[in-house]
Amino acid sequence: MHVVHIITRLIIGGAQENTLLTVEDQQRDCGDRVELISGPGLGPEGSLESRARRHGIDLRIIPEFRRNLHAWRDWRSYCEIVRLLRQLQPDLVHTHASKAGILGRWAAAKLGLPAIHTIHGASFHYGQNPLAYRLYQSLERQAARSTARFISVADAMTDQYVAAGVAPRDRFVTISSGFDVEPFLSPPRPPADVRRELGLLPEHVVVGKVARLFHLKGHEFVIEAARTVCAQHPQVRFLFVGDGVLRGEYERRLDALGLRDKFVFAGLVPPERVADLIHAMDIVVHTSLWEGLARVLPQGLIAGKPVVSFAIDGAREVVIPDQTGCLVPPQDVAALAGSLSRLIADPELRRRFGQTGRERFTDQFRHQTMTRRIREVYADVLSRRAPVTRGAAPPAR
Repeated sequence: MHVVHIITRLIIGGAQENTLLTVEDQQRDCGDRVELISGPGLGPEGSLESRARRHGIDLRIIPEFRRNLHAWRDWRSYCEIVRLLRQLQPDLVHTHASKAGILGRWAAAKLGLPAIHTIHGASFHYGQNPLAYRLYQSLERQAARSTARFISVADAMTDQYVAAGVAPRDRFVTISSGFDVEPFLSPPRPPADVRRELGLLPEHVVVGKVARLFHLKGHEFVIEAARTVCAQHPQVRFLFVGDGVLRGEYERRLDALGLRDKFVFAGLVPPERVADLIHAMDIVVHTSLWEGLARVLPQGLIAGKPVVSFAIDGAREVVIPDQTGCLVPPQDVAALAGSLSRLIADPELRRRFGQTGRERFTDQFRHQTMTRRIREVYADVLSRRAPVTRGAAPPAR
C-alpha cells in the first residue's frame, strides 16, 4: 500500500507516538510506501522529528502548519498539503489530530483520494472556547463528508462524534492506541535504582502522574488531594513526569501548602524513559479533564500498577472499578484523596488490580495489533473504492 499520514505537529505525545509507530510498522513489517506530513515539532513538550528521521521515515515538514488557528497560515498549509498529495499520489490519506484532520481531508477530497481519520481526542471538548467548540463541530461535520472511515482510540470518541451528528456509527471503528509493551512488562532498569536516583526511599509509596504540566491536565487536583493523603500517610510521595508552563505555579502552591518535600518533578523525559519511571511508581494517577484515552493508563496497568483516574472519555474503558483501579468523578478532590488513600493502605489490593490490568490489556495495546487492524481498515476502504464526496474542500482563491 502507499499511504500518506498527516499530523499537525510532531511533539512528544500519545497521538504523535501512535502515528510514528504505525508508519514504522508499515515500512518495516508490511513493506508499505509511507510518507508523513507534519508541522514543526514546536513546544515545551519536546520534538519527535529526530526519531522519525532516525527511523528512515520520509518526513515532509510544512513550516506554516501550526496548532493554533490562523487563517493565512492555515490556507498556506492546506495549499502545500494539496501540492504534496498531488505529487505523491498515494492510495489513501490517513489524518491525525484536529487541524491536520480537517485540512488533510479537504486536500484529499480535492484530489479524489480516500481519507481515513483517527480521533485521538475530540476536536471539540470540555474547557474549549464556545466559539471554537461550535466551529470545530461544524468543520468536523463538513470534513466527514469526505471521510471513508473514522478510527477512534476509544469507544467514547465514537459516542461523542455520533452524538454531535458528525457521522453515523457504522462509519467508526475502535482501535486502541498501541505502543511497545515490552518495557512495561519487564523493567528496563531496576526500579530500586530509578527510585534512588529520584531521592525516593524503599519505604515510600509513590503516586505518579505522567502528563504535560499544562491546562486541563489536572495536576492541581492531585496537589489539593495530597493535603489529605499526606496527613494520613506520611510515607507517600508524588512523582510528576513531564514539564510545561504551569510548573512554577504548581511549585509555588506546594510551597504554600508545606508539601514541597512530598513531590518530585522528573521534568521532561524522552518516551523511552517513561517505562522506567512507571515501574518506580506504586500507583498511577490520571486527572486530566479531557483526553481520548491517555496512554499512561494502559501503560501503568501493563506494568502491573493500579490506576486512579477521573471518569472521563476513554479512561472508563480500561479503569475498571474494583478490578484494575478506581474511577472518581472529575474534579472531586475528596473522592480522589479517598481512592488514593485506599490503595496506599493496601499493598495486596494494589498488586491484584495491577495484575488484572496486565492480563486484560497487554495484547490489546501492542502496537503490532494496532497496525494490523489499521491496515485491515485500509484494505477494506481500498477494496470498496467508495466515491469521495467532492466540494468539501474550501473554495479556491
